[in-house]
Amino acid sequence: MSSPALAINFAYIISAALFIFGLKMLSSPATARRGNLLSAVGMLLAIVVTLFSQGLDYKWILLGIVIGSAIGLVAAYKVEMTSMPEMVALFNGFGGISSLLLAWGEYHQHPELSVFIGIVASLSAFIGGITFSGSMIAFGKLSEKIPSKAIIFSGQHIINAAILIAAILSTVFFAVNPQNLYWVFVVIVIIALVFGVTSVIPIGGADMPVVISLLNSYSGLAACAAGFVIGNNILIVAGALVGASGIILTKIMCKAMNRSLANVLFSGFGATVQAKGDGPQGEIRPATAEDVYYILEAADSVVFVPGYGLAVAQAQHVTRELGDLLEKNGTEVMYAIHPVAGRMPGHMNVLLAEANVPYDQLVEMDDINPKMDSIDVCVVIGANDVVNPAAINDESSSIYGMPIIETHRAKTVIVLKRSMNPGFAGIQNALFFAENARMYFGDAKASIQALVAEFKSGD
Repeated sequence: MSSPALAINFAYIISAALFIFGLKMLSSPATARRGNLLSAVGMLLAIVVTLFSQGLDYKWILLGIVIGSAIGLVAAYKVEMTSMPEMVALFNGFGGISSLLLAWGEYHQHPELSVFIGIVASLSAFIGGITFSGSMIAFGKLSEKIPSKAIIFSGQHIINAAILIAAILSTVFFAVNPQNLYWVFVVIVIIALVFGVTSVIPIGGADMPVVISLLNSYSGLAACAAGFVIGNNILIVAGALVGASGIILTKIMCKAMNRSLANVLFSGFGATVQAKGDGPQGEIRPATAEDVYYILEAADSVVFVPGYGLAVAQAQHVTRELGDLLEKNGTEVMYAIHPVAGRMPGHMNVLLAEANVPYDQLVEMDDINPKMDSIDVCVVIGANDVVNPAAINDESSSIYGMPIIETHRAKTVIVLKRSMNPGFAGIQNALFFAENARMYFGDAKASIQALVAEFKSGD
C-alpha cells in the first residue's frame, strides 16, 4: 500500500474512533455536548481527507466548509426548540437523498458493476429514497403543514406489500446485469420514493418519536450501503454506527410506548381517535398562581414533568428559575423525563440542558415511579399522554399498557395547560379529574413567571 493510501486509512481510523467515543458520550447528558463536538471533529477530518484524496483543490474544500458552517450556524440560532423535531426529520431526509444520489452517480459513471456492488447500489438507492420521502412526510406532520393524524387509505397494507415485493424483484433483476438495466435502477428510485410516502402517512403524530429514530437508522443504513458502492471505509463505518444506534433507539422508544415496531408501522395509530369531548369526565379543580404558590412553598419535594407544552411556551428557563427558588426554600427538586415526551427522542433532555438544569436532577421514568408515593407535588408542564393514568387502569383506552410517569400517585398534582384539549393520542386525560389534581390554566411560561414573582415577593 502506498504512503498516501496509508495516511488516508490512518485518518479514517482516527475519524472512526472519534465517532465511537462521541457516540458513547452522547449517552449521558453530562457529556453529550462534548460527544457531539468530538463526532463533528471526526466528520470534518473524514470529509477533508476524502476530498483531498480525490484531488479536489483545498480552496473548494474551504469554500464548502464555510458555506456549510454558515448554514449550520443560521439553523442553530434561528430554528426554535419547538421546531427541532422537524429539523431532525429534514436532516434524516438529506442524509437519505445524499446516499441515493451518491449511488446513482457512481452507477451513472461506472455502469459495469459487479453483482455485489449492484445489490448494495440498489439498496442504497432504495433505503435512501424511503428515508428522503418518508422524512419529508414526517417533517410535514411535525410542522403541521399536513395533518399530523394517521392517514389511512383502502388497501393500504396490500399496496405497501406490493411495493416492497416489486422493490425486491427489481433489485434482484438489476443486480444480475446492472450495466444494461439503467431503467430498472430508475424504477427502484421511484418505488422507494413512493414507498416512503405510503409507509409514513398512516403513522400518527403520537408515534413521531419512533418514526424519527427509525428514519435516522435508515439514513445510516443507506450511507453504509453507499460506502460499499464507492469503496469508502469511513462511510461504511459511520453509516453502520448511525444505523445500529438508530435501531437501538427505536427499540427503546417502542418499549417506552409498550408497542412493537410492527404495531407502530402498520396499526395506523391515531387514525380513529376519540373526539375531544370524549373520555373521562368529571369536576376539575382550577387553581390560581397564589394557590399554587402556597402548595409549592409548603412542599418538601417537587417533581417537574415537562412535555411538549413546555417546548411550545419556551418555558424551560423560567422552570429552572422556579426550581432554583424552591431549592433555596429547602425543597428537593427533580425533573422526571419520559422517553417519548415531546416530538423526538431526547426532546426534553435537550430543552432542560439548554436551560442549564443540573444533570443530577434529571430522573428517568423507571427511577422516579417507585418514589412517586412520597412526592409532595408533581408539576406537569404541558405533558399529556405520558402522564395519563388511563394507560394503567382503563383497558378500553388506546394507550392502555403504555408506561407512564405515575404522577397521579403523588400527594398533589399541578397541571399546567392552556386548555382541556387532549394530547397526540387524541384522548382526554383522566389525571385532570383526579381528586389530588389542580388545573393551572394559561401559557406555561407566563404561569411559571407568575409563580416566580410570588416566591420573590414572599422573600
